[in-house]
Amino acid sequence: MTFIDKINILPVLMSTSFWIGVATVVLVTLIVYWLINRLLALVHRTIQSWGESRTTARDYRYLLFDVLNKTNKLLMFVVAFLISLRFVSLPANLGSTLSHAWFLVLALQVAIWLDQAVQSWLHHVIYTPGTRKNPVTLVILGVILRAIVWSMMLLSILANAGVDITALVASLGVGGIAIALAVQTVLSDVFASLSIGFDKPFEIGDFIVFNDVAGTIEHIGLKTTRIRSLSGEQIVCGNAILLQQIIHNYKRMQTRRIVFSFGVSLSTPPEKLRQIGDMVKQIVTDVGETTFDRAHLLGFESDRLSFEVVHIVSTADYNRYMDIQQEINIRLIEQLAENDIRLALPSIVVVDSQGPRQAAA
Repeated sequence: MTFIDKINILPVLMSTSFWIGVATVVLVTLIVYWLINRLLALVHRTIQSWGESRTTARDYRYLLFDVLNKTNKLLMFVVAFLISLRFVSLPANLGSTLSHAWFLVLALQVAIWLDQAVQSWLHHVIYTPGTRKNPVTLVILGVILRAIVWSMMLLSILANAGVDITALVASLGVGGIAIALAVQTVLSDVFASLSIGFDKPFEIGDFIVFNDVAGTIEHIGLKTTRIRSLSGEQIVCGNAILLQQIIHNYKRMQTRRIVFSFGVSLSTPPEKLRQIGDMVKQIVTDVGETTFDRAHLLGFESDRLSFEVVHIVSTADYNRYMDIQQEINIRLIEQLAENDIRLALPSIVVVDSQGPRQAAA
């Protein structure tokens, strides 16, 4: 600044109108800032009253509270300052600068609110008791949503400032394609993890079977899923590969259709064979927790008359099913013995000159 410029500014600084404008700006800034804080407090109390009167509003009250508490005090002071400038006369060339300043402040505050909303929602979903959500999937989703929020904020600010963002967006698109091709295997597992989280073909704690693998889901990660097998070892499988398999989820089984067979001696008379079906029906009914379906003489084998029994167990617990089946088998042995019906033993029929004879194997 030259000596001449100092001489030109000095009368402005000494004028009464300049200091009146400064005082006006300071006073209006403080008043508006106070009013903004009072308005935020009023909104906070209003939301709290909604939560006390309506159950639906109470469920989302935490989200609104967190968003309001994330209001940046410095940005609100800048807003108050920009409002106060409207009460004083300013040079015409400052108009566009003030409009850019308004957009910058509002874009930053909206991005902060949306970012906090995403974080609060994820925290609520992950840590709410009783919810069965995959935390890894939710974290990935949160990162993606927050990246979208801040990217949109940055691009909108650059566009408002007059920067041509078309070339920037095109460059980012080309760079994203190159990166995606380089890490396509990792990305396929990441998106498979998202698919598992949204579609929920299985969850942590489910017992699944695919190919020659059978075990309980221990962890669903960003790239892999870990399964604890029946023999004790941990099996690690890529998410993308896992979703390509035909998976049997036994944890979601509601009932079990059980088919078992037994054989009686070939010498059992027909009148006793007719009694076996009703006998089995009574046994299955008395045991309970299962529904009798049918029991029939299935066919003739070389050493036995085979019966097939079908019943439907009303529990998915494998251990409980085995307890029920064991009790059915024991009672069946007892009833057959009481009615003088012998279970078939492996045997062969020998034919000689004196006639056929049956011998135990």
